[in-house]
Amino acid sequence: MFRKFALIVTVAGLAAVPARAQTPAIPSLDDWDVHDLERPQPPLVTPGEMVLIPPPSDAIVLFDGTNLDEWIHRTEEPASWIIRDGYMEVRPSSGAILTKRSFGDVQLHVEWATPNSGEGQDSGNSGVYLMNTYEVQVLNSHENVTYPDGQAASLYGQYPPLVNASRPAEQWQSYDIIFRRPHFDEAGNLTQPARVTVLHNGVLVQDNVILTGPTGHRSRPPYRAHADALPIQLQDHNEPTRYRNIWVREL
Repeated sequence: MFRKFALIVTVAGLAAVPARAQTPAIPSLDDWDVHDLERPQPPLVTPGEMVLIPPPSDAIVLFDGTNLDEWIHRTEEPASWIIRDGYMEVRPSSGAILTKRSFGDVQLHVEWATPNSGEGQDSGNSGVYLMNTYEVQVLNSHENVTYPDGQAASLYGQYPPLVNASRPAEQWQSYDIIFRRPHFDEAGNLTQPARVTVLHNGVLVQDNVILTGPTGHRSRPPYRAHADALPIQLQDHNEPTRYRNIWVREL
């Protein structure tokens, strides 16, 4: 009886000891250098017809084609991008614009169109940044070759899209993005990495991908603790890329 009681006490005591925190597994991308031109190009897919997707009843409309009231520049000055014919257009060299509101986990819908000019990374370059940190690349990737982790619908510098579902330049395209933010403990240690799913023109191109950290040009920086909610950013890359019909649902 004594031995059995002692065993029960010992097992109960072990169960009460909290498990040591585990560092979450971050995928290794060591097989490919950042912006590696030797990385395989995603196969081409012709998307279906563009369909305007109106915001659902619980969405926050960030741009309805009439004003930039939901947006500011980094300087906190009013956004100064051009508005015409129901879309906004990057005013080159004016700077990125950010939402006045901050977000964490979201479903984000964005429609965009690139100019028909330049080549490589100089063809309609822009970007949609979740939490002002994690970029889904915007680029003319129709018959325009660049490094795969920098083409349209790539998670910049990390993951090319599964397929290239781009329409030609000057045609409207759509992103539907499901973003799950990273989590950090009170000491600033990562406990859960960010995950991203992207549909480009209705085609799945990023499937619940685990981000290795913030996206960066020629770098893959590690995670650094940040707030649970931060603005969404649209990048000014000195090219007149256009956006319309932007809405978000908080998850």
